[in-house]
Amino acid sequence: MEDKLMNKSSLQRLTVSAMLLAISVIFGLFKIPLSQVSEIRLQFLPVAVDGMLFGPLYGGIVGALSDILCYIVRPTGPFFPGFTVSAAVQGLIYGLILRRSSGMGRIIAAQAADCIIVSLILNPIWLMMLYGNAFIPLFIARLPKVLIMFPINTVLLAAVLRPSRIWIGARLT
Repeated sequence: MEDKLMNKSSLQRLTVSAMLLAISVIFGLFKIPLSQVSEIRLQFLPVAVDGMLFGPLYGGIVGALSDILCYIVRPTGPFFPGFTVSAAVQGLIYGLILRRSSGMGRIIAAQAADCIIVSLILNPIWLMMLYGNAFIPLFIARLPKVLIMFPINTVLLAAVLRPSRIWIGARLT
């Protein structure tokens, strides 16, 4: 099935990516704020599916476009391009780690990389630049959310990725 996904036309990839982008934007409209600097979102799921199906380039583009479109649809504070970079890196991570296989070990690795690189390093840097806060307090404030959300997001990712590969992959043949 993986070879069939890799040989699909650009139009099919673009169409599926556009649909996943639309879903990501819709998911981005819903959030659960935990504090001023931390919130729960499911916007990463369609980006992860796109990265898994089409690789890091498509995943990164869908992640970045999703962030920009979510801001256009419902701005929540000032636009800061750093968060767009974070969204693109998130798509790259999922594309790099999940492209060849979406087994549980790779899902855990992808989620761990996302948590460490994006949630605990990049986003606190952007918040530090944006609001003038120190990095360490931002890191510490985000750590409980990341530790709580890691297993939840891992289970959600596992629940979404396998059916996505089978369902979408079968329709692309």
